[in-house]
Amino acid sequence: MSDELSKIFAALADPTRRDMVARLAVGDATVSQLAEPYDVSIQAVSKHLKVLADAGLVTRTREAQTRPVHLEAEVFDLMTKWIERYRRRAEERYMRLDAVLAEMNDGPAATAGGTDKPRNSNPKRINTDTKGQAS
Repeated sequence: MSDELSKIFAALADPTRRDMVARLAVGDATVSQLAEPYDVSIQAVSKHLKVLADAGLVTRTREAQTRPVHLEAEVFDLMTKWIERYRRRAEERYMRLDAVLAEMNDGPAATAGGTDKPRNSNPKRINTDTKGQAS
């Protein structure tokens, strides 16, 4: 699975290929149609499509005189499962961090019902009179 994912992520590392995938998400297209917005040759687009095909992201079919390129959306399920697993782990870590930060900010008394005492109050605070002497 990780080797398959490596091919997929490597194929999608190129911005031109990502753009082609995004364009194919709305429907099949021919190589000529995919090449239109780029200042590259049909051969260069074909090389990009070969990388996408080797990763399993696209297939080419034959319809009469044309060979449309089709996006294989199921491949994204594999990527989504992998990403989701790590997203959940990160979310759990953030929730634990939120709990620690809340306890640090509010103190344990606040999480156990709380009091109206100001935070970081020091009962041994020294008061001074108007002459600056400790009382």
